[in-house]
Amino acid sequence: MACNYTRFAELGRKVVAVGRNYKEHAAELGNAVPDKPLLFMKPATAYITEGKAIKIPKGCQNLHHEVELGVVIGKTAKDVTEESAMSFVAGYCLALDMTARDFQNAAKEKGAPWEVSKGFDTSCPVSGFIPKSAIPDPHNANLWCNVNGVVRQKGNTKDMIFNIPHLISFISQYFTLEPNDVILTGTPAGVGPVKDGDLIEAGLDSVVKMSFKVEN
Repeated sequence: MACNYTRFAELGRKVVAVGRNYKEHAAELGNAVPDKPLLFMKPATAYITEGKAIKIPKGCQNLHHEVELGVVIGKTAKDVTEESAMSFVAGYCLALDMTARDFQNAAKEKGAPWEVSKGFDTSCPVSGFIPKSAIPDPHNANLWCNVNGVVRQKGNTKDMIFNIPHLISFISQYFTLEPNDVILTGTPAGVGPVKDGDLIEAGLDSVVKMSFKVEN
């Protein structure tokens, strides 16, 4: 049975997300595997929790789901080492990195930023807060995502290219991480489109499960 952990006492001020952190996902979109973490950001207005709907952004014709493990920061992190990085983790969450793929592809063709395709309102659905003790090995956790009861994504965090300590250390060299900020660690293969009326369900082992409706 999935446990329903409490909602965040306070959602962080930013989301730092990592792109192409699973080789098979990079391959399915025809992207090269990065040699260092590929970062983008979502604003706090992207967050939603269960009971709220994912809204398709205006003009989007190809909205994709991407299930991810989120790392919740517990204390201010700046220029931290990989050896000390896990001490800055308060816990975890399950997240969806909703992506307006048509917007993203158009931006990539022009060499333009991805913010609209990745950071629109409702683009970061999250579960309740998961205590650190509930996931003793975050580098061996099973993620899944179903749409209307059909399995779309099944993956394991052991397949991440860059592990959590490396990500925290790398990100903290450029962005100060603050309490309750969330790092999205990338998505496994199997991403795909959703439309108005679809139900997205996602889970992490037997730890947590969440669901969100998609609406215009």
